[in-house]
Amino acid sequence: MTTHQPDVIREHVRRTYAAAALAGQDAPAGPNLLAESIYGQAVGAEGMAAASSLGCANPTALIDLHCGQTVLDLGSGGGLDVLMTARRVGPTGRVIGVDMTTEMLALAETNRVAAGLENVEFRRGHIEDLPVDDATVDVVISNCVINLSADKPRVLDEAFRVLRPGGRLAFTDLATCSPLPDALTGSLAAWASCLAGTTQLTDWPALLTGAGFTDVLVQVVRTFGRTDLAMLEATPLGRAALEDLSEADLAAADGQLVSVHLTATKPPVAAEPAANCC
Repeated sequence: MTTHQPDVIREHVRRTYAAAALAGQDAPAGPNLLAESIYGQAVGAEGMAAASSLGCANPTALIDLHCGQTVLDLGSGGGLDVLMTARRVGPTGRVIGVDMTTEMLALAETNRVAAGLENVEFRRGHIEDLPVDDATVDVVISNCVINLSADKPRVLDEAFRVLRPGGRLAFTDLATCSPLPDALTGSLAAWASCLAGTTQLTDWPALLTGAGFTDVLVQVVRTFGRTDLAMLEATPLGRAALEDLSEADLAAADGQLVSVHLTATKPPVAAEPAANCC
């Protein structure tokens, strides 16, 4: 268990990703092997945003998206998933990205302008207290961000609140096959690197149903080990996130992490009973 308070964790994560965003802005655009391994050809026109991507899977592959939908991305980072989603929901749709880091929001806006998309909006806020009205969103997505929160039930409650009845939650995250060593879960650097805050795989269904979701599906996509971290370290963003972790920290996580797809539904409103005509 972590020995740090949630506000301490949040501030350390914020500083780490601010530095990562600045590193991504200053570095010349180049291949992001981790993003390429996750998204493949699905990245399409978003090469610039892909270069500044940090993620563990492709949440936009989990669910059918339709023209005209409103989609919310929790922890939108450099904006890759927002931009990919914006093309799928079309000009009559809308995609909102929420992130707490000013520097990440600036990077995402730069990527939006380069992509020429107008159906996108980025908002500053915390995923535990979303700046989004009740029941206004059709789909909530997220990519390897919920693990960064020290209050995951609150994050899920907020996702449930903003979804319309019948709306879908579709996100990716890292999970653990077995508990990580205390030295790793107590490390602020490991929190910011998506390691310390991971949820044990078998705990996810109860967390989602506890927030009110139904039709919960948890699917393991791949083992996320040292090789993947090496690809992450090869990017400016990854180096900023991982530079404070020791080789012993990384070795402790090797083979214990899996990338998971999680989907769930906010139950639709029950139909009113038909009036008795007699």
